[in-house]
Amino acid sequence: MYQAITGAAPVPEAPAAEQEIDEEKLKSSAFGRRSADIPGSKAPPPAARRDSDAGKDNTIRVDTDRLDQVLTLSGEIGLTKNRLNQLRSNILQGQQDASTLRALDESVSQLDMLVVSLQNAVMKTRMQPIGRLFNKYPRLARDLARQLGKDVELMLDGEETEIDKTMIEDLNDPLVHLIRNAVDHGVESPEQREAAGKPARSVIHLGARQEGDHVILSITDDGKGMRPDAIRNKAIEKGIITKEAASNLSDEQSLELIMLPGFSTSEQVSSVSGRGVGMDVVKTNIQKLNGTIGIISVPGKGSEFTISLPLTLAILPVLLLRLGSQTFAVPLSMVREILSITPEELQQISGKATMVVRGEVLPVLSLSALISWEQPQPPTVGVLMQLGANSFILAVDGFVGHDDVVIKSLDTFRPKGVAGATMSSEGDIVLILDVKELLSELRA
Repeated sequence: MYQAITGAAPVPEAPAAEQEIDEEKLKSSAFGRRSADIPGSKAPPPAARRDSDAGKDNTIRVDTDRLDQVLTLSGEIGLTKNRLNQLRSNILQGQQDASTLRALDESVSQLDMLVVSLQNAVMKTRMQPIGRLFNKYPRLARDLARQLGKDVELMLDGEETEIDKTMIEDLNDPLVHLIRNAVDHGVESPEQREAAGKPARSVIHLGARQEGDHVILSITDDGKGMRPDAIRNKAIEKGIITKEAASNLSDEQSLELIMLPGFSTSEQVSSVSGRGVGMDVVKTNIQKLNGTIGIISVPGKGSEFTISLPLTLAILPVLLLRLGSQTFAVPLSMVREILSITPEELQQISGKATMVVRGEVLPVLSLSALISWEQPQPPTVGVLMQLGANSFILAVDGFVGHDDVVIKSLDTFRPKGVAGATMSSEGDIVLILDVKELLSELRA
């Protein structure tokens, strides 16, 4: 159900019941406010915190039922651990009969199931309703519309959709920019709308929904839309693309030109923003969250920006690749298929290796060359990958399989092209590649 936000009074920050919580309970609660936020507390002032923590809310509200589930699973894992210790002791004492081995297999399977359940339960404690972010925007849209002399109604949908708390914080800036763009340059003034046969009041929809293991955010307006031909002409005028290249672009590809740095179709850039200016920053921020952004626009009808994000960044499905004796990982969402590479299939075009896959000529990039490693033998396996609108083949020595890994960031030292690290089932360190950064280094 849509929630309409118009010129009514601002939504209260919190229910009255929450505001009357006893202060002593807040001080003693592990999930209450930080002590620095409680009047009369003796916590150090904000200046005493580390710079990296400044302005960042490190607390989270968790439903007690979810904590009870984590506690229950932890207890069951403890019981399974005791059973495994007993079986280990029996085997060391020479009891290796069929019943003992069968009990060991059952206990290991049970432990695997419990660990997966505990992992999912812990991840749910990080999930927060995105409505806490959405509720910041009604006043933003209302004040901006009043400043510009427009009549705008912001409608929210899917506020109950849950997403990782850390991602909610990083989504604020892109969504603010998209909403400001929609109000400033997406929708028309009441006079222009009436002249076009539209209602004087324009409507902007901000929605969220979950599809599988992804969350889909959409910002839709019923304004004047964007014309692909005007965008192509502006790109030619600015020298971004040639006339020949522009003639080969589809309408969808033409709309994506507004994501280029500094690109704008507005004749006059207002104090708020020009539609397109800063969209490269929006796209970059979304890609940092392993997400994608798409645009649909119908001239005279309006525009829709769709953002697709993974539910969480803590666990990432990856494809494990092998280069020599070292294992690397790439996001599974970028992988289209795995191919074999033979010298007969490789072709040289302008001095660069290419390969034809179902009639499509694709560049072949060696992982060893991208990371400056020596490779004594030519690669035999190619991973067909998709990065935005570009496809390429990453050449490696082999692949190990795919897995869901927990990412560990490299805070003190992060080599270029490495997003983080994880550990394989054999206990080896696996580097997770930042493919976009590797390709940018190649172009540079």
